[in-house]
Amino acid sequence: MGLSRVGQAMIPALCEQLAALGPDRIIHSGLRRTRVLAERLGMRLGIVPAIAPDWRERDFGAWEGRTWQSIYRATGNAMDGMIDNPLGFRPGTNGETTQELLERIERALRDLPEHGLIAIISHGGPIAVARQLLTGGSISGLATKIIAPATFITIEAYPNAGRCRAALPS
Repeated sequence: MGLSRVGQAMIPALCEQLAALGPDRIIHSGLRRTRVLAERLGMRLGIVPAIAPDWRERDFGAWEGRTWQSIYRATGNAMDGMIDNPLGFRPGTNGETTQELLERIERALRDLPEHGLIAIISHGGPIAVARQLLTGGSISGLATKIIAPATFITIEAYPNAGRCRAALPS
């Protein structure tokens, strides 16, 4: 999926906000929605963005591209399986389990450089999981860690006993 007109309109302000933080590196998921902001930010700062597929959005299988409302209308509360059965439930029958998403984001956090400020341009699911992993808590609280589109948070992480800060726009 690409960016909506609303999403495209948000890029300039978000780019300026992120540029003001002065990131040393830019990482994005490789999906078009993140690549647009990463490339614009990279041009603004003279940094070549790096693609890190571990930061891509969750694979929702056959639910991909559908709204939550349409999924609910078609399946009732089936999407609760993402929280109720994190090891076995695959959204859209063939999507990524919550456990697989958690393991992927654990790996992505471990792979961060040890020092510097990194702009990680990602998606709601991976950002929520990163926040959950860094702050603790149960999988049932994962939904409370989702941030609104076109916003960002900064986190301090210690992936390899070093120190790095990351700005994670959604």
